[in-house]
Amino acid sequence: MIKKLLLWLSSHYQFCLSAKYHKDMDPGNGSPAPKLPDDLVVEVLSRLPFKSFCRFKCVSKDWLAFSSDPHYRKKLLKIPTGLLYQRRHNSAIRLASLPHNDKEFDEALSFLPQYEQLELMDSCNGLVLCKYKSSYTPLGICRFIVCNPATREWRMLPDTPHSHYDPFYNMSILAFSPSWSAKFYVFNFQRLSTRYLGFGPVKLQVFSSDLSTWFLDDTSWLSRATMVSPPHLFIDGALYVKTDLHEILVVKNLERSRAGIPPTLRIIKLPHEGVGFIARFGQRCFGQSSGALHYALAEEDARTILVWRLDVDEPYEWSLKYRLSMSHAFGRDNLCQYDARSWKCDYAVIALDLDRDGLVLFGRQADKLRLYNIRTGELTEIQPEDHRINKLHDKYYHFVASYSKLPVLTI
Repeated sequence: MIKKLLLWLSSHYQFCLSAKYHKDMDPGNGSPAPKLPDDLVVEVLSRLPFKSFCRFKCVSKDWLAFSSDPHYRKKLLKIPTGLLYQRRHNSAIRLASLPHNDKEFDEALSFLPQYEQLELMDSCNGLVLCKYKSSYTPLGICRFIVCNPATREWRMLPDTPHSHYDPFYNMSILAFSPSWSAKFYVFNFQRLSTRYLGFGPVKLQVFSSDLSTWFLDDTSWLSRATMVSPPHLFIDGALYVKTDLHEILVVKNLERSRAGIPPTLRIIKLPHEGVGFIARFGQRCFGQSSGALHYALAEEDARTILVWRLDVDEPYEWSLKYRLSMSHAFGRDNLCQYDARSWKCDYAVIALDLDRDGLVLFGRQADKLRLYNIRTGELTEIQPEDHRINKLHDKYYHFVASYSKLPVLTI
């Protein structure tokens, strides 16, 4: 019986992929194929090979939600997760604490071409963005590679349009959401430099895998004062990125730019009410769970972490989802230190893994990565082999394995 259901689900999956983005589909028909009861779908998914399960999650939001549903989560396979990181003085890219559910998984990205400089730039829903250089790389351009460590596929992107930008500020973002689309975007934010005025406006370059080109190279979209910085998320075709004004910039409707129409830009205030200095100016973290954006920050005394949830539909309202006791987790109340300039937390929230009830913390005093379990309140050590976490700086990214195929680029 299960074998027959697997065959049916496989054909259902192929039909969904072919029909999912068909423009002539009648929206009144609802689902493109007969809907099975959730319990039966979960029973079938739990018996699939691991790679097939990962791919089937991309069929629909309903199937994707099963992985984060507390009622079904224990039955389903666990997707390998880890922390992707790189030393600034070393081009080696590594992955810490990845469950070895797949023996073929290449944690060191050894399948990538060997360049003189290979810099980790971003990771999004299983894909990884790297910037590379060689002695032949011209000034004023950036060269990127997008890869999938689970499938060992990689694509070399065409060079960015040439520009005179300040090399000290160049933030590159990978945007990929397999439940939304098979294509990916690369956003390249640059702070332009001028001869007399110092820093100039912010230029945004955007690459689309379905066009295989940098279809945008413009300085008119963003305010002169707007600078973007980690963290960021890509949800259902919309980019959510933090600005230097402690706000979230939302970029929607990118497809309109092909017709010369600017995308939709929206600013969302972060939920800072009632929190102190550390929360406003300390490290903060974004995460995604069940199709919603989540935002974590420490309260003023660092004894509590607040996790907020943002409704990603209008009117973008925040709600407090968790208030987590760090005093209980660390076994002490004194979690702030003064370093001659300001008060700082003894820890930093560097990744949210809410689908698995986890937060990844970096303990500054012990120089260790720890996984905090929301349900039990326990801390578990996660440590790269060479241990020197204090040199990670900002080069670490939460990684969730994906077996989605990379689109073929026409270059």
